[in-house]
Amino acid sequence: MTERLVVIGGDAAGMSAASQARRRRAAGDLEIVAFERGQHTSYSACGIPYWIAGDAQGPDALVARTAEEHRARAIDLRLGTEVTDIDPERGRVRSRDADGAEQWTGYDHLVIATGAEPVRPPLPGIQAQGVYGVQTLDDGEAVLRGLDRAGVRRAVVVGGGYIGVEMAEAMLRHGLEVTLIDRNEQPMTTLDPDMGQLVRAALEGLGVPVVSGTPVRAVLTGADGRVRAVATDDAEHPADLVVLGLGVRPQTGLAAAAGLPLGEHGGLLTDRAMRVRGTGNIWAGGDCVEVLNLVSGALQHIALGTHANKHGRIIGINIGGGYATFPGVVGTAVSKVCDVEIARTGLKESQARAAGLQYVTAVIESTSRAGYYPGAAPMTVKILAERRTGRLLGLQIVGREGAAKRVDIGAVALTAGMTVEQMIGLDLGYAPPFSPVWDPVLVAARKAADAVAAADAAG
Repeated sequence: MTERLVVIGGDAAGMSAASQARRRRAAGDLEIVAFERGQHTSYSACGIPYWIAGDAQGPDALVARTAEEHRARAIDLRLGTEVTDIDPERGRVRSRDADGAEQWTGYDHLVIATGAEPVRPPLPGIQAQGVYGVQTLDDGEAVLRGLDRAGVRRAVVVGGGYIGVEMAEAMLRHGLEVTLIDRNEQPMTTLDPDMGQLVRAALEGLGVPVVSGTPVRAVLTGADGRVRAVATDDAEHPADLVVLGLGVRPQTGLAAAAGLPLGEHGGLLTDRAMRVRGTGNIWAGGDCVEVLNLVSGALQHIALGTHANKHGRIIGINIGGGYATFPGVVGTAVSKVCDVEIARTGLKESQARAAGLQYVTAVIESTSRAGYYPGAAPMTVKILAERRTGRLLGLQIVGREGAAKRVDIGAVALTAGMTVEQMIGLDLGYAPPFSPVWDPVLVAARKAADAVAAADAAG
């Protein structure tokens, strides 16, 4: 008897699950129906700022697999169709197409991959013309249309996280005057404040004023209804275009209405096989779930395509009759603004304290290559290590070319549970065009190991 898999969400997690399940089970054994409320599928949302900046072609270039390609593999993909209800008791979902027609579709297996939604606070004027979020390919096209308008000279980016700094660069690349406003004291709150200060200095060095420590109170509009300024407590910042980079939250309203379990951060709770807790045939993955942080042991919400694709693969394997689990994450992320690279993995100081961990820190300055080799670029590296054990807890890097991907050394070390003393002995690749004889990460590990020893000696 043919079973039916229903997928809600046609991007990374959902279509990875559908594709993996199809590889393992033929159409006569497993029917697959996927609902996507938008008009695009399997695309790289992470690439949108680079498309807007002009580094990537789009939107088609950001699509990994088209709807037609999915359909050619016997996946019934329905674009422009939104799922409005999940009925776990009867094993069915209700959907509504672009014409408003509704129908119920039964399932033997259900995958919830509804993603995340941008934070858009209910501020006066937030819905005005000229205010843009950046989450979907349609959003990217809207921003580009806004940039093409005559008279657009000034942009305000609200929020200093990954999307905020990436979109600040994109606006600079279009020749706009750019101001970044962030309610936190320093941008990039995924870093410690001392490292965030380096990002702030880099932005200001690029001619981007950073207005920090103050929230946006309103978006002000002109007589034509278009944005003209962004208001904070003590100033108005002129703007012809506003980009919101306030982060995202799990899009789980549909799941919550169905009585499925949510975590502290609003994401769906799953077991390691990515099955929704308390269910036997409902799975979830991607930006709508919470994941285990392997360093702190806490659940958190991390919206990244890397995790979403892994979740989808695991779900598809399990539905297809195999066995796979998702172990968790260490919280690795990289970004850049112009030539400034930003990277982090593991815990920052506030997270370590929240986890009840005692730690030492080490901060060093080094270069990406041997100092005498042409093109050697500066970088700052910060390491957190646990007191007594010396276990690596976190790594942060801010620097120029060649800095960011060094964070992968820390990601591997964290996953392996290495100490900073063990890291010192890592046999990393060396030649003057690629690294000083002591790689900057190993220099920071050596300094952190000294700090652990000093803390132990002090009791």
